[in-house]
Amino acid sequence: MRIGFLFNHDQIHQVAHSLPIAIALAQWADAEVIVATTNPRLAAEVRRLGGPAIGQSVEHVELALNTVGSKILAASLDALLPAAKLLVYSDNLDFFRSLDVLVVAEKTSLILKSRHGLKDLKIVHTRHGAGDRAIGFDKVSADFDHVLVSGPKIRDRLIAEAQVAPSKISMVGYPKFDVAGQGANVHPLIEDGRPVVLYNPHLSPHLSSWYEIGRQVLDWFVEHDDYHLIFAPHVMLFERSFVVTIDKLRIDRPGRIEERYLRAPNVHIDLGSRASTTMAYTRRADIYLGDVSSQIYEFLLNPRPCVFLNPHRLSWRGDPSFAHWRNGPVIEGPDQLEAALHQAQAGHESVWRPVQEAMFAESFDLTDQPSSERAATAVARFAGLSHAEAPLRRASA
Repeated sequence: MRIGFLFNHDQIHQVAHSLPIAIALAQWADAEVIVATTNPRLAAEVRRLGGPAIGQSVEHVELALNTVGSKILAASLDALLPAAKLLVYSDNLDFFRSLDVLVVAEKTSLILKSRHGLKDLKIVHTRHGAGDRAIGFDKVSADFDHVLVSGPKIRDRLIAEAQVAPSKISMVGYPKFDVAGQGANVHPLIEDGRPVVLYNPHLSPHLSSWYEIGRQVLDWFVEHDDYHLIFAPHVMLFERSFVVTIDKLRIDRPGRIEERYLRAPNVHIDLGSRASTTMAYTRRADIYLGDVSSQIYEFLLNPRPCVFLNPHRLSWRGDPSFAHWRNGPVIEGPDQLEAALHQAQAGHESVWRPVQEAMFAESFDLTDQPSSERAATAVARFAGLSHAEAPLRRASA
């Protein structure tokens, strides 16, 4: 049984969501586990996070564009659109045909079935993050052969909104938590008693706070140095000159980070390093400031004050796509920031902590067993591996 795990993205943020599953699954004697990466950045992160398992119990394959036409198209379009990400499928069909099951953290790989005719390839979706945005529950989710979910919130919305059959869903917890802290020894700001705020805007132009008021938020913290600020947006926000989203077709320009922010002694800026993907900043901060990023739920692993930005003046109350905004005050502009920060801190224990704990429990079904092992068991069971419920090989050695 050949089971492949594909990492096909510009950035590394999806690796921790499913690589731990691959490593756990490799303990089954009748599973040949192959991890495939599509660029050097992903390959390096797989080797770093996977350690000695990569190349030993887990095979590592580096896929590339193999045709002149694909290379020309990618060179022409990649500055604006992820052309290489799409072309790598057609250039490596022999590899994908060799697999019995493919495990992915994104939805693009479904084109192997819809466009490239690999109808017999079983594709398992691990998802990445436990966020609330509507795009995470669109009808495409039902096209996977099986879906791994972190908690009952995700399961229930997939069934209700995407019409995913309950039999195609396994609730496994959150494998990223199994490796949280690896490479997370980041200490960008001195410990001097000032609260540390993490500003974590999303990239989607129709939802993100960055394009409308992001620089005003940074200005506010430059002028209020009684706070430290970590500015660590979604790792794809500054990856290209333009951001294009397809859930609601939008294009916008993130721009550049001005020198006054880089020089501010109370501001730490990270536009996409590894630390942005290891939970280093969600663990380090005292207060979360954001809009629609799923990182809010990783932050709530340890409940703390939160503030949310709604510059688009969206009607969010009662909308499950903005359920996370119940975890703290919601404001529309930086002029409300000072009051909201005080409100979030003063009312945290009595008002928001109970809400945060309840929403975390709905988002993550965690048990004493590592989530990666639960997910590996679910994949093994789906793939029909023998003794799928048996202890892992290393546990019985």
